[in-house]
Amino acid sequence: MISKRYRALALAACIGMLLVLLAGALVTNTESGRGCGDDWPLCHGKFIPAYTIESMIEYSHRLVTGIVGLIVLAVFILTIKDYRQHKEAVLYSAGTGFFTILQALLGAAAVMWPTSPPVMALHFGFSIMAFTCTLLLVIWVRRMRNGVEADRPSKAVHPQIFSLTVAALVFTYVVIYLGAFIRHTDSSGGCLGWPLCNGEIVPVLEGATEIVFYHRIGAVILTVLLGLIWAKAVRYAQEQPAIRRGARLVFVLVVCQVFSGAILTATLTNEDWFLFTSLIHNTIISVLFAFMCDLAIRSWKWREGRYRP
Repeated sequence: MISKRYRALALAACIGMLLVLLAGALVTNTESGRGCGDDWPLCHGKFIPAYTIESMIEYSHRLVTGIVGLIVLAVFILTIKDYRQHKEAVLYSAGTGFFTILQALLGAAAVMWPTSPPVMALHFGFSIMAFTCTLLLVIWVRRMRNGVEADRPSKAVHPQIFSLTVAALVFTYVVIYLGAFIRHTDSSGGCLGWPLCNGEIVPVLEGATEIVFYHRIGAVILTVLLGLIWAKAVRYAQEQPAIRRGARLVFVLVVCQVFSGAILTATLTNEDWFLFTSLIHNTIISVLFAFMCDLAIRSWKWREGRYRP
């Protein structure tokens, strides 16, 4: 039985990590990364900095990260104390701590020393990994009923579903990295209009246009991949309802992500709306990646040749 205290802490860590991720995206989109100068963890040498929009956004991001870090530590300690016999719980809680520390250190390094956009794009990728681990822990807690995992299938999962899911998962991270790289190089205006890019099917591939165009092509390929996984699940996972639901969910999420990208493009010239649509875009891709990880893990655990009903 999973205690109420543990469920509450796991959920708090998940919500908090999403806030950290979105706060980081807000720092990038508002160009507030230098809002505290070269100081870390202080802001302009002060514990409570003088008020400016940039300094408050940057310092709020640090404050939220610190609070969530303490919650993550509490979850890990409680996991080791009460649930260390469950490998998934230990893995997810430890993974959350590892990626939280990693993205915090990378953020600190970006403040104290000049950091290139390719490296800063990893900062968002590590934040997504930290959020993914917290969401996987919440999903695991929900499926554990009286110490027994729910939704176990009566038959092994077809190996094609596992192979396709892993391939799509790796490709998703590449698409995420490209999206983060676009933000850190301020290349969002490289493709005006949607679905065409600057009024062309294939634009002149140079500068910001090339980066954004490749990101869009990646999104199309990812949508096709997740559609194929859903089709395979419908065909081969008749006795695995959890796999079918997971495949359907990630396909719906990637479609929502594509349309949120279209709305994001439409709001490029409106700063207020652009901030909002950018956060929606970041939220959807973060949730999509987390549920794809869950689908990959379950299709691996239940694949043919390994699973015993």
